[in-house]
Amino acid sequence: MPSRASSHRPRKRFGQHFLHDPGTIDRIVRAIAPQPGERLVEIGPGLGAITVPLLSAIGELEAIEIDRDAIRALGETCRGCGTLRVHEGDALEFDFGALRGAGAKLRIVGNLPYNISTPLIFRLIAQREHVRDMHFMLQKEVVDRMCAAPGSDAYGRLTVMLTPSVTVTPLFDIGRGAFRPPPKVVSTFFRMTPRDRSPFPVEHPAAYASVVAAAFAQRRKTLRNALRALLSAEEIERAGIDPGARAEVVAPDGFARLAQAVAQHGKSSTGQA
Repeated sequence: MPSRASSHRPRKRFGQHFLHDPGTIDRIVRAIAPQPGERLVEIGPGLGAITVPLLSAIGELEAIEIDRDAIRALGETCRGCGTLRVHEGDALEFDFGALRGAGAKLRIVGNLPYNISTPLIFRLIAQREHVRDMHFMLQKEVVDRMCAAPGSDAYGRLTVMLTPSVTVTPLFDIGRGAFRPPPKVVSTFFRMTPRDRSPFPVEHPAAYASVVAAAFAQRRKTLRNALRALLSAEEIERAGIDPGARAEVVAPDGFARLAQAVAQHGKSSTGQA
């Protein structure tokens, strides 16, 4: 009789692609390097491909899973491996601070559903004081954007919004065949670490988000045109930025200076990173 895990069908509405390649799983676990006593939280454990070795290594694991059928299969797969506490629900609504409580900072891992990856990452960043580090799989092109340099094709809004809060370190790529069903894209496994302090001051986060969104709304526009509703060309220049430049060549600290100028004039709209 087949196990629940072997008979479970991936749900398209949950963006499920289950990891199954043993070599990739081993490489992921070695990169995370779990140690007994650490607080590990897995987002979207699915059928337990990573859960089992992590749980076996440290004896206790928290998991957040929205798929009830996967939760039942997970219980069967992980039986005897250690103490697994599964929180049924949507990771986009999860309170990681409450989970941490007064304990050690959380180490969060997961094969994130690609369809909610960006809002979930910003949800985690908003709670980063409770997080030691994060190890995730995402499509390669998204990870490339997360850590791109100014002037590169991949550099954009995502890069600039992440820079004040976290460092992003790509670790290795994962081919389509490592998943069931195979996704349409190559994935990258990466580490994201909250910064103790931003590399530059962001005194007005709402203004920063507004400036970045406006600047990258139409990449080919110059800042003079893209930020017309927020700053004049003279104000952009006083912030140390060429008004004739495009957003893709401006470093993140430059956007912080532009945000400061916007905040000083009370022109920023309420926004969210």
